[in-house]
Amino acid sequence: MSIIGITAEYNPFHLGHEYQIKAVRERFGEDSTVVCIMSGDFVQRGEAAVFSKFARAQAACLCGADIVAELPAPWALSSAEGFARGAVGLMKELEVDIISFGSESGDTDALEEIAAVLCTEELNELVKRALSAEPALSYAAARQSVLEKLIGEKAALIARPNDLLGVEYLKAIKSLDADIRPFAVKRLGSGHDERGDGFKSSSELREIISAGKSVSGLIPDSAYEIYKHEAELGRVIDAERLDSAVMSRFRMLSRDDYNALPDAADGVGDRLYRAAAAEPTVASVIAASSTKRYAVSRIRRMAMCAALGITDGMANGVPPYARVLAANGKGCVLLRDINSAENSCVVTKPARVKTLGGDAERLFSVGARAHDIYAISYVQKEHRYGGNDWKTGPFIVK
Repeated sequence: MSIIGITAEYNPFHLGHEYQIKAVRERFGEDSTVVCIMSGDFVQRGEAAVFSKFARAQAACLCGADIVAELPAPWALSSAEGFARGAVGLMKELEVDIISFGSESGDTDALEEIAAVLCTEELNELVKRALSAEPALSYAAARQSVLEKLIGEKAALIARPNDLLGVEYLKAIKSLDADIRPFAVKRLGSGHDERGDGFKSSSELREIISAGKSVSGLIPDSAYEIYKHEAELGRVIDAERLDSAVMSRFRMLSRDDYNALPDAADGVGDRLYRAAAAEPTVASVIAASSTKRYAVSRIRRMAMCAALGITDGMANGVPPYARVLAANGKGCVLLRDINSAENSCVVTKPARVKTLGGDAERLFSVGARAHDIYAISYVQKEHRYGGNDWKTGPFIVK
């Protein structure tokens, strides 16, 4: 039996996600266990998820996942490299032997070749020279230019978001010496942040939801019922409330706090500090802080890290625990086997993290505070209580 790992945000869970889970089971056997590593309440775009991590994990487990574990906030709000390293680290803890990821190309061999080149000291040195020669160049642009010189046309693959993230998973497998084999699933339908025929992308679905329209028929029925229930309860984000909560956090932070953020070097922390002190909204803070060299996505992540108390270095290495958000019967069998092993860092009950102590408890607390900020922005005030992250165990599919 294979244990297959998938990393996703499920923001929201859609037909393409369901297709990926079915595809890996067709390839590796129906008896395979599918372990999904999922971002929490805040995602890599530097934004709040459309539904809470608990609702999204429940939907994923009802739609084919056997275990859903949370990628802690510092890694979820990292660059592609940190995001992938955190996810692969959790997969090692959960005994995954195959990693599956969506890919525009579906060419696993080509992605492995790119990953091998990116791990070489030669490439790192050439990128440093390129940045020295053109200081205004972004790191991504410099790396792309160098890679094209080294391997030619194949370098174009990492200009596409899913292929780029796939390469980062492969790099993480190598750097962590993980005994995990890759399996790329060619993406169908709309690409990341694109519009088109076939499966709707997450960004398209979020726009539909934000416009107050139904996504019935556009996502799996089980996921739709979960999201519909959340909306009926008012457990959805009021964008203006969240904006005010985040701006309040911004205004309370010092210049030193901004300069202690991830990626705050080269004066970016100062730019964000000045913008937060003057601008009226989160969007205008990000716009005022962005430059040609520093992409909007990087600034958005930095800004959300500022709001959530995430500082530079928190996402170094791999997460010190694997917090389970949802599981079914097959997933529970695997969890029992893992927990019977010595030094297991799997957390099924939040209180367990206190016995781990140290970095595990400190980083869990960061995620718990993030959930409190998320919850305080709910439409209905009766769901805005704090401390729920410490009280909520995994959803178990019967």
